Amino acid sequence: MMGEHQHIASAFDRDLEAVQALVMRMGGMVEAAILDAAKALEKRDTELADQVRRNDKAIDALEEQINAEAARLIALRAPTASDLRIVLSILKIAASLERVGDYTKNIAKRAHVLGELHPIEGAGGSLRRMARAVEAMLRDALDAYAARDLALAEDVRRRDEEVDQMYNALFREFLTHMMEDPRNITACMHLHFIAKNVERMGDHATTIAEQVIYLVTGALPEEPRPKAESVVPGAAAGG
Repeated sequence: MMGEHQHIASAFDRDLEAVQALVMRMGGMVEAAILDAAKALEKRDTELADQVRRNDKAIDALEEQINAEAARLIALRAPTASDLRIVLSILKIAASLERVGDYTKNIAKRAHVLGELHPIEGAGGSLRRMARAVEAMLRDALDAYAARDLALAEDVRRRDEEVDQMYNALFREFLTHMMEDPRNITACMHLHFIAKNVERMGDHATTIAEQVIYLVTGALPEEPRPKAESVVPGAAAGG
């Protein structure tokens, strides 16, 4: 009986590794999409923006594959409670990655519109720096997941506040541009929407980091996420 149990366990482990490899591949695609979307925005590169939009279909397809493989794993292998927790964390991480992919697609769509409008000086560079910070958070969150690295996951969680602060600074900057010249209003509205999308990406990277904390400690963090105070009237900085 012992030999049979070991065989089942090893088969589960092999299947689990395969699904986790799909998650890491999806993560790599999403990381690239963040950087490409931000670059397309700054450089007013509509071809790169179109590529980001096309690639989102592949990201969505990978999430569907992960969901199917995870469901098969639960049905065939009847995992223990601790193993089931790992499978469920995979589903949550894949869902967060899919949402980040959606945000990159939204940025790419806005990049097209902004390419037709009068440029707002410095906005593209500022948004690209913010996107790089979020991409680094996401990369570290996935590395923390792969290594079950609690310290790195907690570091990612703390860094979300820095992204909130960048968002708040951009919001003030866009308001200034709109007040200085009403012709800037349309472009700044699009740019604010993009900044909010990037801030939401940071929230999803933080959600992935919290899944790592949950897997390592058995509990989600009790204290609220560190969030910078929102400068947007009636709106929370996070979500």
